[in-house]
Amino acid sequence: MSAFNDVLGPSREPRRGKKDEQRVAALRARRTPEVVTQLADDEVFVFGSNAAGHHGAGAARAAFENFGAEWGVGAGPTGRSYAIDTMSGFDTMLEQIVEFLDYAHAHPETTFLVTPIGTGIAGHKAENIAPSFQAAPANVVLPQVFVDAFDAK
Repeated sequence: MSAFNDVLGPSREPRRGKKDEQRVAALRARRTPEVVTQLADDEVFVFGSNAAGHHGAGAARAAFENFGAEWGVGAGPTGRSYAIDTMSGFDTMLEQIVEFLDYAHAHPETTFLVTPIGTGIAGHKAENIAPSFQAAPANVVLPQVFVDAFDAK
C-alpha cells in the first residue's frame, strides 16, 4: 500500500452526479503530454525540483520560464506550478508527494499535470515512484510512464 493510502485511507472523492462522473472519467483517461508548452486556465504544472528551488534544467526550468515557478522555492505551489523536491532523498520525495496529493484533493477545481518527477536528474525509476500516485484524485493527470508502471505490477 502506498504512503498516500497509509496517511489518507480509502478514497476521499466526494459523491458525484452524472456530469461530474463524465468529467472524472475523461480526466482519468488523460495523460500529461511529454512536453507541456501551455496550460488551460484551470491547469497547474507539477514538476520535480531541488530543495533550494534552483530551477535550472528540465521541467523545473520550464516551470520557471513558462509557468510562474519562483526561483528559490523548492516545494509547493507558486504561479501556475507546483514543485516537489525530488533531490533530497526518496523519503522526502514521497512525503512531498503525499502533501501534493492533499493539496490536489483540497483544490478539485484545478487540474494538475504531473511530469515524470524523480525520473530525470534525481535518477529514480518510474516503477518506484508511480505507486505513490495510485490513489491520486481525479484532478491529477499522470504521465504515461507512471500509468505503464501501474499496469506492470
